[in-house]
Amino acid sequence: MTGEAMRQPCVYIMASKRNGTLYTGVTSNLAGRAYQHREGLIAGFTKRYGCKLLVWYELLETMPDAIAREKQIKAGSRSDKIALIVIARSETTKQSIFTSRCKMDCRVGLSASSQ
Repeated sequence: MTGEAMRQPCVYIMASKRNGTLYTGVTSNLAGRAYQHREGLIAGFTKRYGCKLLVWYELLETMPDAIAREKQIKAGSRSDKIALIVIARSETTKQSIFTSRCKMDCRVGLSASSQ
């Protein structure tokens, strides 16, 4: 798959540290943009405040949809942004626990059936 095929509009939030400064942005190349922020290659807010950690993102169908969602998020409060991050983290944790449990159940099932 080429780099072009992997491009998709998204909104993202970068943070300087836990409970630190937050930055909301939009891009069609999340991996590249996160790298630019992390390495301090973009002059401006994120470089000035050290927002190098990608803490949340949402993929959208079109760039106009992504821009509209970015504006919606930027209009919200800091606590609204933190809620997005916390909800996403808890969903990721639930998925990780589910995946681990499935793998463990499969192994247990295999070892029990082979006896």
